[in-house]
Amino acid sequence: MGRGNCHGQENWHGKFHGFGCRMTAGREAVITVLQGTKDHLSADEIFIKARRINPDVGLTTVYRTLERLSEMGEVHSLDSGDKRARFELANNEKGHHHHLVCTKCNRMIDYDDFIDDEVKLLQESEKKLSKKYDFTINSHLIQFYGICDNCK
Repeated sequence: MGRGNCHGQENWHGKFHGFGCRMTAGREAVITVLQGTKDHLSADEIFIKARRINPDVGLTTVYRTLERLSEMGEVHSLDSGDKRARFELANNEKGHHHHLVCTKCNRMIDYDDFIDDEVKLLQESEKKLSKKYDFTINSHLIQFYGICDNCK
């Protein structure tokens, strides 16, 4: 797979280089899968899709790439309640959002239509936590657990 086959691939090469490693065809396939989905995929699901792009991709490559991307802050690992981590790019087209996770069927729903009161509450919470713990908050990831409308 060539360097220009995936939107923003040059940027990814730079990110990996800055982290002390190189962009490989296997890593490129994993990133292409993550960029091309709105779903929250497990490593196994990413592996299956990545092999369609590059048949030489191994499951170990997928796990190592996801681990490296997570260390780089480029991927969020999400707990869907089904004992399998789900993944999404940290800076994706969805923008900032939270997740609603059904504890019966493990469905994950993206929640991004925040009302003003919610935004104010989160900003105030971040401000208080930062001050209380002398901690600079760069971002947050929130998941709410419950029962979805299909499982009620």
